[in-house]
Amino acid sequence: MPLYVAKRLASAFLTLLFVSALTFSLAHLAGDPAVAVAGKEASAEDIARIRTYYGFDRPVIEQYFAWCAKAVVGDFGMSYHYQQPVSAMLATRLPITLWLGVASLVFALVLSLPLGVIAAIRRGSLVDRLCLFLAVVGQAMPTFWLALLMIVLFSLTLQWLPVSGNSSWQNFVMPTIALGYFATPAIMRLTRAGMIDALDSDYIRTAWAKGLRPFTVLFKHALRNVMIPIVSVSAVQLGTMLAGSIVVEQIFALQGIGWLGYDATVRSDLPVLQAITLVIAAFYVLLTLAADLVNAALDPRIRLT
Repeated sequence: MPLYVAKRLASAFLTLLFVSALTFSLAHLAGDPAVAVAGKEASAEDIARIRTYYGFDRPVIEQYFAWCAKAVVGDFGMSYHYQQPVSAMLATRLPITLWLGVASLVFALVLSLPLGVIAAIRRGSLVDRLCLFLAVVGQAMPTFWLALLMIVLFSLTLQWLPVSGNSSWQNFVMPTIALGYFATPAIMRLTRAGMIDALDSDYIRTAWAKGLRPFTVLFKHALRNVMIPIVSVSAVQLGTMLAGSIVVEQIFALQGIGWLGYDATVRSDLPVLQAITLVIAAFYVLLTLAADLVNAALDPRIRLT
């Protein structure tokens, strides 16, 4: 196990290093950052002064290592537009996006796991076809379309939930459903397929023959073996939700890092964009690492790969 953990940590570090280099390069390849800060109407003298002030006149590799050294301690520089520390801006916005992503994943798991188990038990029945229909609808319906439908129904027609803002838990209900429903089909299909294979296996037949209770057979023996791929997919889905929350946050006016990323893109605020990309990538890598370690704990054979 220690060797497996060391390999996964080294892989995660190299991945983050590659992402940081790619993020830094793309931001500079987009154009002259001094022009982006000064604006198109700025004079050549102003652009030259800004280039010297921010260190854009130094070699790119030197700028990259200086940026990495500061990013390691949480210093992402100053926002070009707001003239505030980027780390402080992230500290106020990141909890909103994390809360939205975790709540959406919990919603997806609570909905998809029981439906996947029921569909596997009742395979070929009307219940199974209904579950598969919901999965197809979830995959086909864009997140923004579901969000708009819920706004029309629950906010404008029934007036049960607020349309926008993040001042109370009611503000997160519709964004959580919109973001979580998109992840439901993948987890439900995986659960259904895994449970069908498990229920047809010899050790489940042996469990039934021993007279074990249905709850023990289904959830302690069958579902436990299905959880390994589900853990991996759930980690990937959570990373995807964090990165893809920009649409949902824009629709519901949630002031998370998705909203901040859109604002930074419009204003060409490179330090904010670089910080958001690196933080999201770091979360994605850490979630994948955690999923691999959990799977290794559940199945010791994985440690040998």
